[in-house]
Amino acid sequence: MKTSNIVWIVILIIVVIGGLYWWASSSMQPAPQTATETPTETSSQSVSNPVLSYTTSTTSVGTYLVSSNSMMTLYQYSKDTSGVSNCTGTCATTWIPYTVSTSTSLSATSQNIVTGQIGTITRTNGTMQVTYNGMPLYFYSKDVNPGDMKGNNFGGLWSVVKP
Repeated sequence: MKTSNIVWIVILIIVVIGGLYWWASSSMQPAPQTATETPTETSSQSVSNPVLSYTTSTTSVGTYLVSSNSMMTLYQYSKDTSGVSNCTGTCATTWIPYTVSTSTSLSATSQNIVTGQIGTITRTNGTMQVTYNGMPLYFYSKDVNPGDMKGNNFGGLWSVVKP
């Protein structure tokens, strides 16, 4: 067998193994996290679990916001503007928009620490994304446990949300 044929076979094997590794690692990513808070009725008054919560950390990050349903860290994207999400397509696969149903009552924990304005914007696909002080909120797909902050300062564009 010629040396050039052996080289091509080795290259083909490397490409196949690399493709399998990529496929396996991408299929093991956590499913997108979507808020599921829904209002409950209590004596004719609509009440809801809070959408935002906060936590304190012993790291240099200090106090930061998390979703109250999963306690996962929330992020903001520096390329967003107030009321506008600029993270779409593949960006929104890695940086999962924090969405809620249209019937969700927006509130934060009753702590004085969360002083900003909570709201929503309508994304281009029609979903309602939660905002804090007008800025859209996201989860990072590589954060798998509450307290993970793997996306903080990612690419100099993403940061945890400070209350």
